[in-house]
Amino acid sequence: MQKTSILANRLKEVLLDGLWIANTNYKTQLTNLDWKVATTQVDNLNTIAILAQHVHYYVNGVKNVFEGGTLDIRDQFSFDFPPMASQTAWTTFLTRFWEDSERLIDLVRQLSETQLYEPFVDIKYGSYERNIDGLIEHAYYHLGQISLIKKMLLK
Repeated sequence: MQKTSILANRLKEVLLDGLWIANTNYKTQLTNLDWKVATTQVDNLNTIAILAQHVHYYVNGVKNVFEGGTLDIRDQFSFDFPPMASQTAWTTFLTRFWEDSERLIDLVRQLSETQLYEPFVDIKYGSYERNIDGLIEHAYYHLGQISLIKKMLLK
């Protein structure tokens, strides 16, 4: 199996349908979750909605580069989102999250093995492979937070 397929599958596992590492994924955790639960804050923790939007921010930003666009995402803005004000807004966001995730997974799968080791936008950001791996690790980190916050809210 090509490295690009392996990375695409790992990304798909954490975002859409995997159970291997965390025994869950974003789609399982967030689908059918009421927006009021998603936007409820526990102590000083980020809400589930903010964490999901944060991960989507990076998925969408990396996808944009893979589609030939520029790298427009910045860490300093990665938690800046307008309040989630309704179930419709939450459902619309989730639909976009799943669509952008599927598109990025397809784009990763289409990369050549050579492209994996080329600089991602600029040499200072490392290779495409490093950025895909980083995105996967970052997604798992926040998936753990989402899972714990959800358990705290639905106990």
